[in-house]
Amino acid sequence: MTAAVTTTVPGGPVAAELPFFVYGTLLPGEPNHDLFLRGRTAGERPAVLPRALLYDGPGYPYAIDGHGRVHGTLLVAAPGVYGELLGLLDHLEEFLGPGHPRNLYERVVREVELPAEGAPGAGGSVRAWVYLAATAVTRSLRTGGVLIPGGRWATGRTRGDSWDRSP
Repeated sequence: MTAAVTTTVPGGPVAAELPFFVYGTLLPGEPNHDLFLRGRTAGERPAVLPRALLYDGPGYPYAIDGHGRVHGTLLVAAPGVYGELLGLLDHLEEFLGPGHPRNLYERVVREVELPAEGAPGAGGSVRAWVYLAATAVTRSLRTGGVLIPGGRWATGRTRGDSWDRSP
């Protein structure tokens, strides 16, 4: 899956319906999965975002470019709902457009690795939309953020406890 994408403007035309890589409150079992994704996906499978680090944020995580790996899920939109899903996720992630100064996240295209699931050759990689921390957020995380060891959002939490990470 290596289709070219010509725009990342919310609500604008998209040249290819890329899957989405999620790594936080949109993961299966997390509250936003049911709220935003139920009935809107045709497939979900484990995936890894290479060359990225995961930081703990207030209530949700942020991925940034770095020398690590972030574990998550690759989602494929159900037929006929791609535009709706893209709009919902852009709104949830506070993505207003490429480089917008009020973005919380930037929606970018990245290669995502798919672990082999039993069948030989079932792994590989695909291009997917990923919401990475916006520039100002990234700067703040690099100077004073809390890195999530191993790049797994659910590590050390009970299932569904995405809003409070205190022990």
